[in-house]
Amino acid sequence: MTARIGVITFPGSLDDRDAQRAVQVAGGEAVALWHGSHDLQGVDAVILPGGFSYGDYLRAGAIAALAPIMAEVKDAAAKGMPVLGICNGFQMLVEAHLLPGGLIRNAHQQFIRRDQKLTVENNDTAWTSEFSRGQEIIIPLKNADGGFIASADTLERLEGEGQVAFRYQGVNPNGSLNDIAGITNEHGNVVGLMPHPEHAIEPGFGPDTATAMRSGTDGVPFFTSAIAAITHIAA
Repeated sequence: MTARIGVITFPGSLDDRDAQRAVQVAGGEAVALWHGSHDLQGVDAVILPGGFSYGDYLRAGAIAALAPIMAEVKDAAAKGMPVLGICNGFQMLVEAHLLPGGLIRNAHQQFIRRDQKLTVENNDTAWTSEFSRGQEIIIPLKNADGGFIASADTLERLEGEGQVAFRYQGVNPNGSLNDIAGITNEHGNVVGLMPHPEHAIEPGFGPDTATAMRSGTDGVPFFTSAIAAITHIAA
């Protein structure tokens, strides 16, 4: 079977086409979904892409979290569907209470764009199984509201139950507590992160590596992991 992965477009999304391209490069079928619809079109997984949904008015991701299609995303996630939130999509997931914590303005109060080193902390999720635990990867980062926050009790639970999926390495670019770059829910089907794996899928267009400029493809395993999870569920 070919995994069908939906990518939702919201007003202000700007990385939806990139996410669709990443799904295709990984071998899946990308399905364009619309924020105002209540139809997930029978997809096997969903991606909430990066951008500035509704201009980031109110709080980043807060208005998009109330979009009609998010009711279907919540129901599907509760039934185990893989859901990935990238940057603005991560912000939507926490605003929709599909992931704990919150995301606030970067500590230095400025937009940042850099090729960011990450450590894979949890490779037992629908979106990380193709990585090795402790693996170092380079994924592009671009955000203004990327500081992850949570209560002391929530942080303790995230750390104790292995729900930290990715951690910043070398530098903390936005002041996130515990250097957290991405987290997962307790079931491992919902993952959110601030860096953009869809921008590291093809040689010539990804981050710089020690091998060559723009050669990084560390984002591919996110999408092949999801396809493998979908195939396993179908089997």
